[in-house]
Amino acid sequence: MWFKNLQIYRLPAPWNISLEALDEQLARKRFMPCGSQDPESRGWLSPVGNEQLVHSIGGQWLIALGIEQRLLPASVVRQVADERAEELAAQQGYKPGRKQMKELREAVQQELMPRAFTRRRKMYAWIDPEGGWLGIDAPSQTRAEDLLEVLRQTLDTLPLALVRTERSPVAAMADWLAGGEAPGNFTIDQDAELRSVADEKAAVRYVRHALDGEDVRAHLAAGKLPTRLALTFDDRVSFVLTEKTEIKRLDFLDVVKEQIDDKETDAQALFDAGFALMTGELRLLLPALVEVLGGELRAAADTPATGMAAAAGDPPF
Repeated sequence: MWFKNLQIYRLPAPWNISLEALDEQLARKRFMPCGSQDPESRGWLSPVGNEQLVHSIGGQWLIALGIEQRLLPASVVRQVADERAEELAAQQGYKPGRKQMKELREAVQQELMPRAFTRRRKMYAWIDPEGGWLGIDAPSQTRAEDLLEVLRQTLDTLPLALVRTERSPVAAMADWLAGGEAPGNFTIDQDAELRSVADEKAAVRYVRHALDGEDVRAHLAAGKLPTRLALTFDDRVSFVLTEKTEIKRLDFLDVVKEQIDDKETDAQALFDAGFALMTGELRLLLPALVEVLGGELRAAADTPATGMAAAAGDPPF
């Protein structure tokens, strides 16, 4: 169990809810497969395949949202509806009007929906109730909102906020690149993206390239700002930090993964060991990251994480 991305949110520390209460509330919206006319279904699944909706290891919790979608492209509905319209025109001697075509498309969709293939995926979220962290394994805040929306609908209360820091990641990353090093136990790796704030939106991307050269400082001096920067924490965890305080390309290095007994063959034991190691590292990484970004912005601590998702279409790294 290793997350690839991390969208970070804040809960009260400690979060005043018991494991049993959380499991009971999630059970209100267990995952159910799509009905014959449902285009999508969302609900909570057991992260490990048993009856428990909250998996707990060492006081760290794991929950999983199941999402099933019926794959019925609009182009298919239009094609079948157009064919039916041609047949109808031949029968009645004139083409169907706008209202009749709308009814025809709705009838075709209702007919085809039960026969459409379904695609199912699972989205994980880690909860540290003592430390007050919630992390979602999603590539963007928009995707994470899929889980948060269902979580809000399920729980009695969800006192959640985005992580806000005194220094913006953009300003901090610019200083680190200009100085050639990151503070604390962080080191700068070899991937970065710098974007111009001017109208042309020029961008420069570095991949496996040293970032301590004059070319990088020249781009900074010209007004380009870092929107992504690859970092390593304590020689144990590498990741890409974005301008939205997202963590992408999360990778736990061999020094961490080697702690798992390579002779272990039980799948559940391996899952639990990975989750315990991952959460142990994240509980060190996240406070350290917030610290080098100037600490938490206390004025934003009570800001609810509602309607906060960024626009879709984040540029690929």
